[in-house]
Amino acid sequence: MSDQFETTPAIVRIVGAPAIAAIAVAILTLMLGDGAYPWIKAFHIIAVISWMAGMLYLPRLFVYHADVPIGSPQSETFKVMEARLLNIITTPAMNVTWVLGLWLAWQGGFWAAPWFHLKLALVLAMSGLHGYLSAATRAFHDDRNTKPARHWRIVNEIPTVLMIGIVILVIVKPF
Repeated sequence: MSDQFETTPAIVRIVGAPAIAAIAVAILTLMLGDGAYPWIKAFHIIAVISWMAGMLYLPRLFVYHADVPIGSPQSETFKVMEARLLNIITTPAMNVTWVLGLWLAWQGGFWAAPWFHLKLALVLAMSGLHGYLSAATRAFHDDRNTKPARHWRIVNEIPTVLMIGIVILVIVKPF
């Protein structure tokens, strides 16, 4: 199995997507002025959807991976699937979500809004969960997972609950 954690340098994985997003924001802002806001919002929503896809699918892979023997062909396949999902889709999407979301919050003047503070706390919780799933991906990769499938079934529900709260806060702005 190729080592998905080692094929791309960590600095590229960490800085690449946010740098590209920041450059895109700058270009759109220079080209479109105030007209850039809906475009950046659209790309933010696309990034959120991509991030959520990974956050919902990765723990589901762990459910199945936890039940197969270490070293089995199935285990090795899960390792590749998990690493690619995390490194190629989920982490870059999270980074783009953050860059574009912070720009939107700044442009929209949301920093003083109470609903935004709670939304930001929920996004931080989602990011913390992302970190937990990243560590779990590494543990599975190194054959060090100690959590049963039931644990991952429960973890699989957390992104949905956080997403519901975030979407309600953004759309309804209840306070």
